[in-house]
Amino acid sequence: MTDTPRRPLRVLLCGAVLQNFFDLPSTEIGKVWQATGQLLRGIRDLPGVTILGTIDDDETMVGTSPTGWPWTFYILADMPDRDTVVAACNLLRTIEIDGYRLWRYMRFEARIGRELVIPEL
Repeated sequence: MTDTPRRPLRVLLCGAVLQNFFDLPSTEIGKVWQATGQLLRGIRDLPGVTILGTIDDDETMVGTSPTGWPWTFYILADMPDRDTVVAACNLLRTIEIDGYRLWRYMRFEARIGRELVIPEL
């Protein structure tokens, strides 16, 4: 009996910008953008992660995201396992800006599923 390779998890990472970001003086906003870039590169560079697409809703949604949907931005990715999904979310706990963690300025939620395959007729 041969081992069947595990299919990757299809993951939708949902990010919401919080009021603390909007309360920053304009001179401090760049630090949060740099940290957000670090977050995005950190997710992309996790072993086995394939980014399938992103959506940024910042042009048509101004201000903070409500609790839950809609979110400010989305990342659709294939990830090898749940531990990798947790590692992606954990980046908000480890990336710091002037002594604060990134989660002060945004929140994150991961939806884990599988690829929806459209059958051929």
